[in-house]
Amino acid sequence: MKLKFLYIVLLMFATSLVAQDKTEDPKIGLVLSGGGAKGLAHIGALKIIEESGIEIDYIGGTSMGAIIGALYASGYSAHQLDSIFEQLDFDELIQDEIPRTSKTFYEKSEANKYAVTLPFDGFKVSFPSGLSKGQNVYNLFSRLTSHVSTIDDFSKLPIPFFCMATNVETGKAIMLETGYLPQAISASGALPSLFSPVIIDDKVLIDGGVKNNYPVQELRNKGMDIIIGVDVQDSLKTRKELNSAFDVLVQINNYRTIEDMVEKRKKTDIYINPNMDRYTVVSFDDGRKIIDAGEEAARRFESRLAELAEKQSPRDRRKPEFYEESSIYIESVEISGNVNYTRAYVLGKLKLRVPDMISYVRLNEGINNLSATGNFQDINYRMVETAEGKHKLYFELIESDSRNLLRLGAHYDDLYRTAALINITRKRLFTNNDIASFDFIVGDNLRYNFNYYIDKGYYWSIGLNSRYSFFEKDVRTNFILPEMISEPNLQLNELQLKYGDLTNQVYVETLFRRTFLIGGGVEHKWLRYLSETIGIDENNEPRTIFENTNYFGVFGYLKYDTLDNTFFPSQGIFMEGDFHFYGIANGSNENFEEFSIAKASLGYAQGLSRKLTFLASVEGGFKIGGRNTRSLDFFVGGYGFQQINNIVPLYGYEALSLRGDTYLKSSLSLDYEFARKNHLNVSANISNVGDRLFETGEWIEEIDYTGYAIGYGMETFLGPMELKYAYSPENDNSEWYVRIGFSF
Repeated sequence: MKLKFLYIVLLMFATSLVAQDKTEDPKIGLVLSGGGAKGLAHIGALKIIEESGIEIDYIGGTSMGAIIGALYASGYSAHQLDSIFEQLDFDELIQDEIPRTSKTFYEKSEANKYAVTLPFDGFKVSFPSGLSKGQNVYNLFSRLTSHVSTIDDFSKLPIPFFCMATNVETGKAIMLETGYLPQAISASGALPSLFSPVIIDDKVLIDGGVKNNYPVQELRNKGMDIIIGVDVQDSLKTRKELNSAFDVLVQINNYRTIEDMVEKRKKTDIYINPNMDRYTVVSFDDGRKIIDAGEEAARRFESRLAELAEKQSPRDRRKPEFYEESSIYIESVEISGNVNYTRAYVLGKLKLRVPDMISYVRLNEGINNLSATGNFQDINYRMVETAEGKHKLYFELIESDSRNLLRLGAHYDDLYRTAALINITRKRLFTNNDIASFDFIVGDNLRYNFNYYIDKGYYWSIGLNSRYSFFEKDVRTNFILPEMISEPNLQLNELQLKYGDLTNQVYVETLFRRTFLIGGGVEHKWLRYLSETIGIDENNEPRTIFENTNYFGVFGYLKYDTLDNTFFPSQGIFMEGDFHFYGIANGSNENFEEFSIAKASLGYAQGLSRKLTFLASVEGGFKIGGRNTRSLDFFVGGYGFQQINNIVPLYGYEALSLRGDTYLKSSLSLDYEFARKNHLNVSANISNVGDRLFETGEWIEEIDYTGYAIGYGMETFLGPMELKYAYSPENDNSEWYVRIGFSF
């Protein structure tokens, strides 16, 4: 009787367990590991999980797992994530390549000179904490999660979420559950040496994978009954696969994670492990294959996922409303953390004047420009909707402690020849917002360039510039005929010219309508050029000095520049007008009369296809008055050199081949980027150069000079490297031009 009773009790208990198993509503958690580019497999796995009907109740992730997990938790579907990542340029995203169009005019000029920039505080060279500050990544996350920007508690997202980071100072794992979502996932994915650390609540955080790359236990602690895990971590490589120091470092880090996964895998109910043997943490070019691999791995669990989905009851979740607008109305900006840089300076770099409707593209450009100054270690921001369609933009800045920079460059062209540049830059030398920069250039010709600039953003900025340029060049005797009228019978075909220019300027400038730079100032210019090939001077030295005069005047300029690349533009417009008036002179020019020089140029670049670009430009200049002063004539010819005074390039002619007080020039080019950063181009230009062309009408009667060129160019970290062959039919002559590195 007792045995029968016990049997009935056990049978009833077992039946209740079965019934309970069929009717239970399990809470399901999803854990996504880190793995760099391999983490794109999470998207493929999510497609299958989503198709099975499973409702995820909590997501925990690390690094790329945190990024994919956060976006999924904020309301994106797996297919939406696929579309988003399909369109991304990961090279641009990771390298923090600041678009040229987003930079101010000062930053544009600075970016075209230096190949290497290093911190130089205390006269000690140091290196950045990461190759990238991660600003482009932060901008992307802010845009994608703008619909949940008001949520500070990640458990309140459409799907509750947390991610893991690592505290650099303590070495401890940090769980991020509150705060600003883009900042949290940026910290979780801050891969050491690739991205700079992220500071949150005074903690210096890096990639969570350093300590916890698969937070399964943390997810279990959230009350999850079932854990689905997607693991894309590395396995140990063989000696044949360890081909670099980076591979060895990754292998060392993997010892711990692989050992930890023995226990963590046991805690995972459904363990999805895509085959990632062929990929690395930077295999973003194989993104489609990686996503497909994640989908393939998850399909092996389709039946188990479907069974699990049947046990769940529908979740009543808020469906997010994604912001579809390409622009946003910003009514105010609040800035904190700026101690040494004024609000006007920050807004000037951001190119913001509120209230205003601004596109997300232009906002990102402004933020990138602020980042490009190097004055801020962290730029954290968020937008909060204050009323229907209106937003307030909050900036939390952390200024960089570095004030000194060492910058280097190298260059070669056919006029200045070889040149190496050493630059020392000091920020906040005398006051906030100022920057002092000194270029010392050695090589075949000694030069320098000093610039001191007080940047006041949208207000009038103040600058002081002093530069000395020098070169030696063999020129034809007709080049100096205006200075040698007294010696018409001189029998000499060519002479060596030594040309020196010292220019000092004090100027003010400001932005006009946000896109135009307008400015003006006063100038002192000392010009001296001579030849040791002919003559004896008054000191019995074997030389003839053609010019040795100090000129004093005023100048003004207007610039507009939207070209996306200085050397190989694919789109944009460039326009510049320049006017100089010289009223005083002292030196060898004893017959000086007041004169002015006016110049203007206009350039246009348009992509005809993804790789083919059409470029057109027109320019010209003329002198008014002062016919006795010829040293500031337009000297035309050559290619690839830094332009000073009125020295103008022209295909088909050697530098300084043509001379006159007036010039006009037009050029057309086709550029084909046949491989990434490799260009083939063909060009043609025409020009009229002479004296008083507008007065005589000769500027329109016929074209005096034409030239054609074909060349190859490559974009490198040193700057452009170009080789061009040019031909001029007028003198039946050909020229080879070589340009290596940024011009300075």
